[in-house]
Amino acid sequence: MPVLPPDQANSASSGPRLLKILRAAPVTVGFVLAFWAAGALSSSLITGPTGPLRPHVAATVNSVPGHWWALLTSGLWAQNLAAYLLGSAVVFSVGLAFERRMGSLRFAAAALVPQILGIAAALGFLAVARQTMGTWTQEMSGHVFLGPSALMTGATMAGTAMMPTLWRRRVRLVVFALLILLALYSGGFADLVRLGAAGTGTLLGPVLLGRRPRFGRPVSSRHEGRVLIALLVAVSAIGPVVAGLTPHAAGPLSVLRFLFTNIQPLDPETLQGLCADPRQAKECAAAQLQLRAGAGGLFMAILPSFLLLLLADGLRRGRRFAWAGALLIQLALSVLAGITIAGVLYQAAPDTAAVEGIATMEALGYSHPVSLVLPLLLPVALSILLLIARPLFQVAVPPGAYTRLASQVFTVGAVLGAFYLLAGLALSGGFTPVPGAAELLADIPDRFLPLGYMLDVSPAFFPQSTAAVLLYEGIGVIFWATTAVLVLKTFLRPALIQHHAGAARAREILKTQEGSNLSWMTTWPGNSYWFSSTGEVFIAYRVIAGIALTLGVPVGPGSQGKAAFVEFTRFCTGQGWTPCFYSVPLDLRDHAVSLGWGSVQVAQETVLPLDSLSFRGKKFQDIRTAMNNAAKARIRAEWTTYATAPFSVLAQIQEISEEWVADQKMPEMGFTLGGLDELNDPDVRLLLAIDGQHRVHAVLSWLPVYRNGIIQGWTLDYMRRRSTGFRAGIEFLIASAALRFKDEGCQFISLSGAPLARVNPDELHHPAPSGPETAGGLDRLLDWLGANLEPVYGFRSLLAFKAKFQPRYEPLYMLYPDTASLPAIANAVTRAYLPTINVGESLALVRRMFRRPKRPRAAARRSLAAAPGARDANGHNGHNGHNG
Repeated sequence: MPVLPPDQANSASSGPRLLKILRAAPVTVGFVLAFWAAGALSSSLITGPTGPLRPHVAATVNSVPGHWWALLTSGLWAQNLAAYLLGSAVVFSVGLAFERRMGSLRFAAAALVPQILGIAAALGFLAVARQTMGTWTQEMSGHVFLGPSALMTGATMAGTAMMPTLWRRRVRLVVFALLILLALYSGGFADLVRLGAAGTGTLLGPVLLGRRPRFGRPVSSRHEGRVLIALLVAVSAIGPVVAGLTPHAAGPLSVLRFLFTNIQPLDPETLQGLCADPRQAKECAAAQLQLRAGAGGLFMAILPSFLLLLLADGLRRGRRFAWAGALLIQLALSVLAGITIAGVLYQAAPDTAAVEGIATMEALGYSHPVSLVLPLLLPVALSILLLIARPLFQVAVPPGAYTRLASQVFTVGAVLGAFYLLAGLALSGGFTPVPGAAELLADIPDRFLPLGYMLDVSPAFFPQSTAAVLLYEGIGVIFWATTAVLVLKTFLRPALIQHHAGAARAREILKTQEGSNLSWMTTWPGNSYWFSSTGEVFIAYRVIAGIALTLGVPVGPGSQGKAAFVEFTRFCTGQGWTPCFYSVPLDLRDHAVSLGWGSVQVAQETVLPLDSLSFRGKKFQDIRTAMNNAAKARIRAEWTTYATAPFSVLAQIQEISEEWVADQKMPEMGFTLGGLDELNDPDVRLLLAIDGQHRVHAVLSWLPVYRNGIIQGWTLDYMRRRSTGFRAGIEFLIASAALRFKDEGCQFISLSGAPLARVNPDELHHPAPSGPETAGGLDRLLDWLGANLEPVYGFRSLLAFKAKFQPRYEPLYMLYPDTASLPAIANAVTRAYLPTINVGESLALVRRMFRRPKRPRAAARRSLAAAPGARDANGHNGHNGHNG
């Protein structure tokens, strides 16, 4: 049998493969054939439908009721040949990706319904907006909609219902941000149609899959909250530029291009009349400068938008400097917007110096108070939003970083200013009129300002020669480009770990003395530090509504712990606070009880001794199975830290975390439960489950436990697993970590605490926690609360999951001086764990607490300890919702 050459063999195999793909998408292929056939039969492929055919197939603001069928037929024609080609490419891209997964009938419905309802929604909106935005709706009268963009937008958004949660939210966020930007700033009829189709598709997708659409506000992690704020700021910066570059932009926010930029349409007749008047020579030169401004002039015209885009990157990273800079710019724009609004509302006299752009805005039809005032309130709204979101942006840099930045920026500005002065003198013949040293020196500040702001007062001279224009425009571009690079370097600098006065001192004591297994959590943001009179003991605490809530035990020499307990109590009393010690072990609890304090068990810590650990025997069967399966799948355990991990690994860790947060119905918890921000610590070790393709399946973080300067153990904190990854990844990583730490000479590992959960000796055949137990009403209340919170946070499933490692159980207590303070303490603990929860989320939590699932049978409960879906060690569902 003859053997085909490799290239012919590949061609022969690719043909049937392509045919198979096309056969799996009959609706997509059929539409593209109909799309081109309709254009060819109507001679519309080159110029689109014209003459009598156009009103019958193109959707317009007047299509209903006269040409109602245009709501459907508009998707079968396009404006020109380029639109036919682009439309076909979009249809193939979307159709081949979604039709096979959705099914042909569902895909057809997901395209047609949003097309029809999207146009209907746009028409309905315009009918309502005609009363307040008459100018905008009048502009729409000449707009038409043609092409399959609404069909494919609706199908794409419907198809997102089949995506994993994280990618579903990413795609929807990007698509809606783009469509809303175009609708608000460009404002064409087609933009409104596509936005309506996207909204319809988003609601239709779950229905086609047999689910109900969910309208609840998505719960965001701190990182996702930063990204959302950064995206809003970026859209507010890009939108005015889009409006300035789009011919006849008519969107309701297109007026903001006069506030953010100086990209203004120039009327040739007006320019000719201006230059014909000898008395307006300077104004003519200024207008000509704007007209022939090149890339440098364009850059300086959009400088406010450029700065906001730069700061949006810092907001995405949680940088405090970016937050302050964005807020200052928005406040400045708010003041400028107020001046502009006042100028329009009070109709300044013709002979009065007007604010730049007011006359132009009125000439373009923005004199209606509502159509002008409402858009200009956007900077005010963004300023308020940034103020509300301030707690999200607490990432600082080492001291002196911004002092050096200011010095560098000043130096760059001084050097460029001196160069402009000297070069301007050398090229003075290229300016009109010829400037002297004094005029050039006075003009230096204007070189660093946006072009539109500079032209409020006519400059004393203008560049004429090419070299003079390059100098005139280039100084500002070089300055701001250099400044942007310097600012970006500060955003990329490692974050400052010492977040509070005394943090470095507390960390030193923590490393040289001793605390509890949870004491490394005292280094996290949000804690304040009290130091004993000896200076050798500290207590981490936070004050919430008059309650000084501590995190763990006093850290320092063990012999001074009890004295520090009493001294800290006196300190709180002197400040008017009520002290509350949270997550403390049995010995401190006994001391407090002897002093008349009350106590209640709030968590169950699980400790795994390493001296005799081997994972042998029947009781460790699940652990050995996890390790064997990992070996078969070529998945390895790899150690790293957040600072040294490759960017690709960090991106995957972030993706896994955001996927988990997106799947939850409640906010991410804090206080003793670490998140992404707490990973960024050089002393915290990360353990990753990675396969041969460098794909991260699961991640754990381990906190060091110091005893007198030596690490004697490690505490598990952060634990997440990819929903589509290796299912036993968490068990594999914990077992691998235990064996590694044993080899390193550590004495134990702690799997941390399970809040509101206790060992039940009848179901888990392990030693019960030692120490006295209380059976008062508070304990029964906490038992009830733990049972009702189980469907939400799964603390009891977490404890059952840890049981498969056969740990030793240690109770953790909350200590309080007075029963009367318990309501205030409960409020403080709740706000510490859920600092961002709002009223709506609180009500949702209560509803879920009382919507309890059916109680599992005894056999199922007994097998809970072996279930691979228990929650992770910081109260997070590391197994993505599979709770057994």
